[in-house]
Amino acid sequence: MAVREIVIYPDERLKEHCKEVPVLSEEVKKIVQDLVDTMDASSHSVGIAAPQIGELYRVIAIDASKNKKCENHHGKLVLINPEVVKWEGIMQFREGCMSVPDYTGNVNRARKVMVQYQDENFNDKVIETEDFEAVVLQHEIDHLDGILFVDRIISKRTDLFRRKKYR
Repeated sequence: MAVREIVIYPDERLKEHCKEVPVLSEEVKKIVQDLVDTMDASSHSVGIAAPQIGELYRVIAIDASKNKKCENHHGKLVLINPEVVKWEGIMQFREGCMSVPDYTGNVNRARKVMVQYQDENFNDKVIETEDFEAVVLQHEIDHLDGILFVDRIISKRTDLFRRKKYR
């Protein structure tokens, strides 16, 4: 449908708690398609959440296969009303975000997660994953609760980094 402009921090929409999706309406289908189109248009994006395109619904799209280091993944996924229902282990991970383009930072995340959700056809699903894909899911689900990775930085003094600019 459309590649949408990314909402950039400190836009207040990024701090909002998103609404649950009760039914798969035409509006939600359009948001899903716009999320996928916007993620695909960005060669470096492995995930995107609805508030990042200005839509305050509990919808995310991920594709961990876009990261060369990610060996175990489930490919491109759309998750509606995702919820982490089980997690295990802790790992430190360096994260970045299209909505916070100038910084990266070290964040503690669960190493393994189980997430229940509805897919793009509104069928109930459960996914279990670990490592990079688990981090991507947690990062994007945080967006739905108005939480950015900079809110989870281990130490603002030592674990927040200005992103390098490449020519």
